[in-house]
Amino acid sequence: MNHTYKVLKSDIELFAAALSQARVYVVQPLDEGLIDIVDYGGAVENITPESVKINGTFFMRNQFEFRVDVKKDSTGM
Repeated sequence: MNHTYKVLKSDIELFAAALSQARVYVVQPLDEGLIDIVDYGGAVENITPESVKINGTFFMRNQFEFRVDVKKDSTGM
């Protein structure tokens, strides 16, 4: 199995992650395709137009990416 991720951008994607209690991790994009993982994740606790609360901390939506792992079967099944 290969592992990849999905970036949660819209309110609906964030709400779906909150309802499913998916483990969301917080990433800060850096220069030249590099990233810094800010928080290794937890369930989304609160969503506002400006921020997302994960593990008791608010993260500004315009400064961070919110990602969930997606498993893909390498056999195509």
